[in-house]
Amino acid sequence: MNNRNLSSTDRGILELVKAIPQLREAVQIERISKGYSLDHKFKMEVPGEGNVLLRIFPYRDMEGKQKEIHILESLKKMGVLCSTPLGIGRLDDNNGYMIVSYLEGEDAAEALPLMSAQQQYSIGMRAGAELRRIHQLPIEKQEESWYTRKSMKHQRYVERYQACPIVMGNDQHILHFIDDHLEWMKGRPDGFQHDDFHPANLVVNNGELAGVIDFNRADQGDPVHEFLKLGLFATEVSIPYSIGQVQGYFEGHDPDEEFWNLYSLYMAMALVSSVVWIQNVKPEETDQMMMKIERVREDHDDFRSVIPSWYTLNK
Repeated sequence: MNNRNLSSTDRGILELVKAIPQLREAVQIERISKGYSLDHKFKMEVPGEGNVLLRIFPYRDMEGKQKEIHILESLKKMGVLCSTPLGIGRLDDNNGYMIVSYLEGEDAAEALPLMSAQQQYSIGMRAGAELRRIHQLPIEKQEESWYTRKSMKHQRYVERYQACPIVMGNDQHILHFIDDHLEWMKGRPDGFQHDDFHPANLVVNNGELAGVIDFNRADQGDPVHEFLKLGLFATEVSIPYSIGQVQGYFEGHDPDEEFWNLYSLYMAMALVSSVVWIQNVKPEETDQMMMKIERVREDHDDFRSVIPSWYTLNK
């Protein structure tokens, strides 16, 4: 077995993997370090199977991982471009494992800037169409409405935000904008969400979208909420892609005023939660996050405009 760039800790973990029958014949193993997940991830070549992705996780997360496997199974049946689930189980007293097919290609966040604007837009169009299909996955209705859940979650973030040592300058306009428009969320659809849909979770191969990865944060809510990652992450990678994702979702058309109203509301909320999140989870990246936040504020003229300038000025 050829083990690429594996530490002694990795080798110890992989000794456990020998207990998984379908991986005993693996001939090559490579650790994958990208992303914020605390799971141990390995790309493995298995004769007869090709490349697979192995995730090793704390056994306490088993229920959530089983849910993720079920989601992938359902999405594959719907024709969504995503990994095929191949197995899940207990590794030892402390760890579980999950195996899915490995999507060959490159991280779209790295691949898009090297492509022509038209290619970037085309991949965005396909990504938007995939997102629309993903949102069709049936999901159990919750007792509380999306409006109630999201409003309460936002208020909790505001309380934590106000206790942060670093906050946005001149933030009162943003906070008032949110408070004045919370009612826009009333009566909104409450469906399945990938909840982390942006180029770093897309795979591109030979100039085309190969698939969507990382459904481990799947959630439920307003479909428009899924688009807030455009403003924070996707537009700094590729504006043509970002425009394409919006138009691809709406089958080649511009969205209506209601979409942009909600998009701007969720974007403003995301700025508040992002300040809290980064200082609690990745404090060393606070400066980078605050720069993203300032860029979003400029895009919306501090939310005097609900349609961001990256969309209106670059079509």
